[in-house]
Amino acid sequence: MKLVITIDELHSLIEKKDKNLLIVDARLFADYAKAHVPGAVNMDLMQFHWIDTSKEGIRQFNKQTKALLSNIGVSRNKFVVFYDGVSGPSAARGVWLLLYFSHSKVTMLDGGLEGWKAKYKTETKTNAFSHAEFRGRPDPKILAGYTTIKSAMKKNKAVIVDARSKEEYDGMAVRAAHAGHIPSAINMDWNDNIWGSQFKEARELERMYSKIPKDAEVITYCQGGYRAANSFVVLKMLGYETVKMYLGSWGEWGNRPDLPVSK
Repeated sequence: MKLVITIDELHSLIEKKDKNLLIVDARLFADYAKAHVPGAVNMDLMQFHWIDTSKEGIRQFNKQTKALLSNIGVSRNKFVVFYDGVSGPSAARGVWLLLYFSHSKVTMLDGGLEGWKAKYKTETKTNAFSHAEFRGRPDPKILAGYTTIKSAMKKNKAVIVDARSKEEYDGMAVRAAHAGHIPSAINMDWNDNIWGSQFKEARELERMYSKIPKDAEVITYCQGGYRAANSFVVLKMLGYETVKMYLGSWGEWGNRPDLPVSK
């Protein structure tokens, strides 16, 4: 899977005027209105948080996400490119979403709009959605819920990666009823995945994640499943096969009194 596309590669796709190309600006609409990649539609993914990974919660997540993706025009033949300001969490969340719904024709723009503006022109006009009927099939192999984490902790078989800041991990920054981290989780701030606006070179990322065995089951989490999606994308790029993202992340775990917390 090629989950990341270069600025030049996206420009080439735009030049070909492929009707199946769908470019999604995952930033705030206010930022989109100032400048965006030509032809891109806007969907602020940060507005679609989900912190209920119970059985019913996931059922509702699947239903609502399908409606969201249908609304922006995702269909079986579409090649979808997500981007945000840099190689950041929102674009990565878009990639994870489509992979979760078994749509493999998806990638994110390395460097985001910052990288694009350095070389190519932008536009300011709003591009309308073209509604589609998205019928993606959920793939539970890349989604983790709180029960997944509990089971992994009990069996001591998975590597849990906390993609938040050190202050959040240590419990100094409080963003839920409880502060701290999931027991046994290792802290690897997603910000360390990028340099400037782009992902670091593969060999540097390999060095960063070298303590995690390639054959390990890895579960990423953060506060709301965005920074964790960025780390998910990096791990998949590096060849880790069994990677899941904890959808509810600390927004769910840290607000449940029945779940253990470490500081």
